[in-house]
Amino acid sequence: MQTLRFSRKTLGIPYAVFLLLFVALPLIVLFYYAFTNGQGQFTFANLTGFFTDPNTLGTLCYSFAVAVCTTVVCLLLAYPTAYILAASHFRRKQALLLIFIMPMWINFSLRITALKEILNLLEGNLARYPFFNAVIGMTYDFLPFMILPIYNTLSKLDGSLIEAAKDLGANDVSAFLKVTLPLSVPGIVSGVSMVFLPAMTNYVVLDMLYNSTYIMGSLIGSYFAAYNWHGGSMIALILLGIIIAFTLFSRTLEDDGGNAGAGGAFL
Repeated sequence: MQTLRFSRKTLGIPYAVFLLLFVALPLIVLFYYAFTNGQGQFTFANLTGFFTDPNTLGTLCYSFAVAVCTTVVCLLLAYPTAYILAASHFRRKQALLLIFIMPMWINFSLRITALKEILNLLEGNLARYPFFNAVIGMTYDFLPFMILPIYNTLSKLDGSLIEAAKDLGANDVSAFLKVTLPLSVPGIVSGVSMVFLPAMTNYVVLDMLYNSTYIMGSLIGSYFAAYNWHGGSMIALILLGIIIAFTLFSRTLEDDGGNAGAGGAFL
């Protein structure tokens, strides 16, 4: 009986078809609606309209501010947590790490609904503190995505580097700042990317907390709900460009940080 052998090109056909149908074609449709008007004529009006409309610019700035604050808060909470777990000698630190991951196993709607009830009890009216509640909701939802990559990076660091730094006269603070922190940059960058990008576009949290439309995802949805596919497609395309630019920038930082940390560890 002959053994069937397939070339790599043959095995790659299903993936190529998938990419064509579910990646390339939707992008082509997005570009078409973004750069055409209601009559199907090519135009830049949708692009210029985005940057001249105070509503869209304000929503973009608000989304960016929410994403930045959420990322900063997550980083401030996640790094000490990941560092303590990675550096500790707890026998069951994997179980402690599991505590931070377990909320991700619960239905998203149930978690946000529970958070909404807690905030209602504490504040009385969620609408009074929309930005604050948005950051709390996003942080609650995305914190595990910041902890995990930082923990994975810290747990793989070579402890002999810390010992070498201390043998050369560095105290605990200097060893952390010159060895541990630079070498953990790839985990930090990865965590920032995993938090900032979804926080920039996630509108479900805000909608469930106080029915907000002041975020890019909600704005895109409102355009399509009003059958303005051209304006909505342009906003989605601009947001896609921002995400791609941030991804490339974060990858550059990750590479530079990893190289600088590896070099600095031996200086």
